[in-house]
Amino acid sequence: MKLNKQDILNALKTITAPGEGENMVDSGAVTNVVTFADEVIVDITIKNPTLQARKKTEVEIMQTIHKKVYEKAKVKVNVKVEAAAAAPKNEIKGKAIPGIQNIVAVASGKGGVGKSTVTANLAVTLSKMGFKVGVLDADIYGPSIPIMFDVANERPISVNVDGKSKMKPVENYGVKVLSIGFFTKPDQAVIWRGPMASKALNQMIFDAAWGELDFLLLDLPPGTGDIHLSIMQALPITGAVVVSTPQNVALADAKKGVAMFQQDSINVPVLGIIENMAYFTPAELPENKYYIFGKEGAKHLAEDLKVPFLGEVPLVQSIREAGDVGRPAAMQTATPIEEAFENITREVVQQVVYRNEALPATEAIKITTMAGCSAVKKK
Repeated sequence: MKLNKQDILNALKTITAPGEGENMVDSGAVTNVVTFADEVIVDITIKNPTLQARKKTEVEIMQTIHKKVYEKAKVKVNVKVEAAAAAPKNEIKGKAIPGIQNIVAVASGKGGVGKSTVTANLAVTLSKMGFKVGVLDADIYGPSIPIMFDVANERPISVNVDGKSKMKPVENYGVKVLSIGFFTKPDQAVIWRGPMASKALNQMIFDAAWGELDFLLLDLPPGTGDIHLSIMQALPITGAVVVSTPQNVALADAKKGVAMFQQDSINVPVLGIIENMAYFTPAELPENKYYIFGKEGAKHLAEDLKVPFLGEVPLVQSIREAGDVGRPAAMQTATPIEEAFENITREVVQQVVYRNEALPATEAIKITTMAGCSAVKKK
């Protein structure tokens, strides 16, 4: 079937442009429509810079053309974001790390939700997909990444890079790892005030020979505090992933974690929410699902906050066992666990792609007033 350009435009007039009071054709949001046989390309410019607005626009255009013009049309939508210019800020920009393409922070509002476990499994899955990956264990007071990668007894060595002495990250399973755990004894408590912890983190970030990485995952400590601000002041973070379990007490803190990244003075894109310990399936009853901590709580939270839901991880004994012995469960081939982490990792990668296409590069922030450390109020 040969598509007609005017039919496409008439169909698009039934859709309201994001951030506009009129339809996307009359508002001028649709800048070009090209048809060839049963193919159509729609170029559109929107003012809403969020990932959700971009995806919603794409889906609405596709669904409308399929419904009102031709259900088998091959539709391609090119979305360009033309965000309003931000007021100039009095801030000092942080430094990007040469060779690192994307920095993804993995956070949680509270401890005990499996954030480090998710980080480790995301890292090895990205590595299995062919990406070059590093993990920075930024949980200064409770570093667990060395145990999960079976490198707790390893130590970074010093290498010479361009005449400067740098730390070479420890590597296992194709993932480069740095953690404060490499520099402390197993039974030694890290009793540091914020400035000292921040200085140690900066050394692991900028005095390390990370080399070329597609992804650097930051395993942040629980909560919303000084370490988080220090990291976001030091690095231009591509986006953040928030991990939560389904029960209300965890969701309440996860909501605060999302709000922290969305605060105006921080403004780090939230790539989505992962629900850990979503349900329990006993080995002897593989078809049964028991929702011990509640059902789909993180999924509903993602819908309420209008951020992507990246997927769910079941509560399985082998995930815990694998973390304890230092071989992340996602490395177990042809298992539901491997499939779950592959699906989640693909979603994370897709959200990073959307984010990089739709938004300008994130800049490291500079908190200049106590307002940057105040309680966040989201409407």
